[in-house]
Amino acid sequence: MPNLKAAFSKLVGGLLCLPAMPVFADWAVNMPIGVTPISREVYSLHMIIFWICVVIGVGVFAVMFWSIYHHRKSRGVKAATFHESHIVEIIWTIIPFFILVGMSVPAAKTLIMMEDTSGSELTIKVTGYQWMWQYEYLDNGISFYSKLDEASNRARQLNAETSPYDVPNYLLNVDNPLVVPINKKIRILLTANDVIHAWWVPDLGGKKDAIPGFINELWVKVEEPGVYRGQCAELCGKDHGYMPIVVEAVSEADYEQWVSAQQSSDGNPVALNLAL
Repeated sequence: MPNLKAAFSKLVGGLLCLPAMPVFADWAVNMPIGVTPISREVYSLHMIIFWICVVIGVGVFAVMFWSIYHHRKSRGVKAATFHESHIVEIIWTIIPFFILVGMSVPAAKTLIMMEDTSGSELTIKVTGYQWMWQYEYLDNGISFYSKLDEASNRARQLNAETSPYDVPNYLLNVDNPLVVPINKKIRILLTANDVIHAWWVPDLGGKKDAIPGFINELWVKVEEPGVYRGQCAELCGKDHGYMPIVVEAVSEADYEQWVSAQQSSDGNPVALNLAL
């Protein structure tokens, strides 16, 4: 018994210490609304389908529990002897049909919107490598590679002197971010040089596979300046977890300033020293 009490005391003490422990991952129960028209449309569609499913679930369980309670054996209820009802079968076929049609209309509208890259004002080619990204601004002749920042890379090594706790945005920061202007429709062409990767930034509402020998495309229109982070979302090898994506959305004037700096440089990416 003394050992049991001591173990119980340690367990309670450990649980009481949990709130004070640092947490690396954001805890959320829903998808982000995002900062692009697509991300908001996807979120809206998600919530419509979610509430339809909630209503269906509540209705089904309510009928089931009501039936169990009012037709229980202790009340002397006798089981029905019928085997089928054509009316009931027609009802439970027609109702789901109309529910699915009602869900498919906004879903089809969103899918068409996501695939419509017409009218884009800027085209960026993104190529996935093991384990980094290459960004090519096809309209401006700018090209550079983007990989995990050196601070995170040092901290992730075995027996590293730097602690991950001391690195801001650990494993979610890069040396050269993708810079884009706000309020511009940007067409992104995706491919890969070796294996399948996936370019994914949750706040932008887009995720597409980067496949060797094939071009996928998506579009974004960032409406709020800021820094948006993502990761490779396709298992691509041993360093798959070390392929972050950072997108810096800036005003059009700041973007033009950055483009000019890149074009006048000797080919090395120029950092964007702007207040976001």
